[in-house]
Amino acid sequence: MTPQVKAIMEIHEFLTREGIPYVLIGGIALQWWGEPRFTRDVDVTILVNSRDEEKVIKKMLTCFSPRITDVLEFALKNRICLVKTKDGYEIDISLGIPGYEEEVIKRAVGCKLEKGYVVKICSAEDLIIYKAVAGRHQDLGDIEGIILRQGRRLDINYIRIRLNKFSAMLETPEIKERFEAPWKQLMEEEK
Repeated sequence: MTPQVKAIMEIHEFLTREGIPYVLIGGIALQWWGEPRFTRDVDVTILVNSRDEEKVIKKMLTCFSPRITDVLEFALKNRICLVKTKDGYEIDISLGIPGYEEEVIKRAVGCKLEKGYVVKICSAEDLIIYKAVAGRHQDLGDIEGIILRQGRRLDINYIRIRLNKFSAMLETPEIKERFEAPWKQLMEEEK
């Protein structure tokens, strides 16, 4: 069992036991939908009521070690809890915001890991959206890999609607182009 899979199983077991809705959004989702690449951490988004955030973070810190000092304060301010597993594998736990991320969790897909574990990963469409919003160089390559691998199975309207909203909200028109350029290239290659 790889260290990443072991870390995923550890966070999955904790969140499932605590009844916390979650979705994996990082490397494991990319391995499922696109071109796999090495990642050094596990990225997960959880949903908790705002009034319960501090209590949930404190509970997480009883099972996972903090990666920074003042992790509770940092998590409440930045909406991300930086922890590590018993074996030291890094986990970034984002505190999801009701609305879009609620939808992401509802659309999550079961992914079967070693020993029959089924964990929840985001859909290919939502992974593209996350990566288009982030817009790092590696994210652009990831978007291309997902498009190449998933092709016409993607729900293009779903992607475009959400990217238009994020683009307007963040006043960043290039968010849409991060998807449209590789999508257009694939369509031209299919002609």
